[in-house]
Amino acid sequence: MNNFTFYNPVKILFGKGQIAALATEVPANASVLMAYGGGSIKKNGVYEQVMAALKGYEVVEFGGIEANPRYETLMRAVDLAKQEQVDYILAVGGGSVIDGVKFIAAAIPFEGGDPWKICSEKVPVTKAIPFGAVLTLPATGSEMNSGSVITREETRQKLSFGSPLTFPKFSILDPETTFSLPLRQLSNGVVDAFTHVLEQYLTYPVNAPLQDRLAESILITLKEEGPKALQNPTDYDTAANIMWCATMALNGVIRVGVPTDWATHMIGHELTALHGIDHARTLAIVLPSLLRYKRDTKREKLLQYGERVWGIRQGSEDERIEATVQATVDFFESLGIRTRLKDYEVDKSTIQQIVKRFEERGVKNLGERADIQVPDVEQILTMSL
Repeated sequence: MNNFTFYNPVKILFGKGQIAALATEVPANASVLMAYGGGSIKKNGVYEQVMAALKGYEVVEFGGIEANPRYETLMRAVDLAKQEQVDYILAVGGGSVIDGVKFIAAAIPFEGGDPWKICSEKVPVTKAIPFGAVLTLPATGSEMNSGSVITREETRQKLSFGSPLTFPKFSILDPETTFSLPLRQLSNGVVDAFTHVLEQYLTYPVNAPLQDRLAESILITLKEEGPKALQNPTDYDTAANIMWCATMALNGVIRVGVPTDWATHMIGHELTALHGIDHARTLAIVLPSLLRYKRDTKREKLLQYGERVWGIRQGSEDERIEATVQATVDFFESLGIRTRLKDYEVDKSTIQQIVKRFEERGVKNLGERADIQVPDVEQILTMSL
């Protein structure tokens, strides 16, 4: 097992009725910026619960944060927050809203010019406004980590940042808030969480059996519970299990002491930036081809994954690896998520565009072994056609 330092200060309040706890979690006398997305919280009762819990607080609302939060939108929130002199932020929504709030929290006190430098130049975050979250869409794990991914529409870039200062102070996870989600979003959430686990698990062995078993337990639970959620979206136990799986998939626990990959995410971000394809669907496109392309360097873990998660034990090693990748593809497809670029009307011209963007940015050394270069990205995407 590799050396590691683990830090996660996020307080989790899980279960039905927990939104009422906002009254004790948000500091007394705070001036609160409440940020949310397209307005679904005003249709499903979440907005009313939040406002009831915040009765007596000074609350400034900012809605309209996109599914891939845009820098341009978030900067309007920054301007509003400064104008209203807010000192606390509450994210109410899915991972995109929470990601957006992390950027807002870091951008408000930023003194280095354009806050986009936090993403584009990796300028360290030295100050951030405190914030909490009410999660309404399980997928990204942003409710219990410090990372964020932001899109800049002007340049069609989708870039990430993270800081110890951008952990939520608390996150409320009430499974009932997911009951009204469209099936598309439920499917996306399951695939997003599933791929988050694989990016930390399908690398190479370092004798970390606990981390492996924890990762496998999340994968198996998602495999079992995902289809149930599509059949009965209002089943509380199913919703609770998926919500907690998505949080555990990316709160840092399963990545400690082990190598991680993230090449699938890096490549997938470009498909979202260029074509607006749902994040989870870009992962479902890229991951199978990347696993096939890197089958030799990931061999041991692919075989382990196939046996422990999918029960694949028959055939040669190569046959078992292919069966394992195909089982993953079949799972994604069973959730209504297509796994080829052609399914999204994306052709070779986009591949060349991504290659050019990576070359211009100097992107290289992706993957757990830092052995995925730009020509490899081109091959992986070509295999995804």
